[in-house]
Amino acid sequence: MRKLNAEDHGLVSRAIAAAEAKSDGEIVAIAAEESDAYHDVGLHYAVLVLFLTLAFFAACPTCLEALHEQFNGWSAEPGLRELLTLLLLMALAKFLAVLFLLKWRPLRLALTPGATKTRRVRRRAILLFKAGAERRTVGRTGILIYLSLGEHRAEIVADEAITSVTTPETWGEAMAALLIEVKAGRPGEGIAAAVALIGEVLATHFPKSGEDTNEIPDKLIEL
Repeated sequence: MRKLNAEDHGLVSRAIAAAEAKSDGEIVAIAAEESDAYHDVGLHYAVLVLFLTLAFFAACPTCLEALHEQFNGWSAEPGLRELLTLLLLMALAKFLAVLFLLKWRPLRLALTPGATKTRRVRRRAILLFKAGAERRTVGRTGILIYLSLGEHRAEIVADEAITSVTTPETWGEAMAALLIEVKAGRPGEGIAAAVALIGEVLATHFPKSGEDTNEIPDKLIEL
């Protein structure tokens, strides 16, 4: 995916300013390279391979004996201690090999289940919303668009005044517009399109009043 550049930042800033000109809502746009390192996923796969190795040789002990024979040639028939030591070494070697392979971020991310990515993107979005937008506006009209580039996932999180008059389905069109552009390699255009559609919803429920001030800067935040 193309990296966000200065042109994207300008495009999103202008979209936020235009949307907020029509409503009392405050839109925050954040793009992150990824929402989690997923190191635990690599560990889980390594542990799974370790147990599968143990399970395989438990189900086929003669395979372990054959393996021992390959390493030791015509030596005497192995004892229990030798076989268990070999089993331990095999399981440990496979565990470490998988753990090492999954240090490579693209592979680790590719093997992370989609549901896990979705949960962690959502969790990160909520944490960022609480830190940067929740209750930071007088009318509780802050809303966050969060795009996690590595996972190709996005979230929209809104403050209490907005959630009281909308449902999660309200943002479906904005989310679709965002993800279409992201999948096409145009994240800046996607965020700007989502901002415009969110602005229309905010203008309907929270039209611009004379008392409104710009409480949150109109810019794209990169993490």
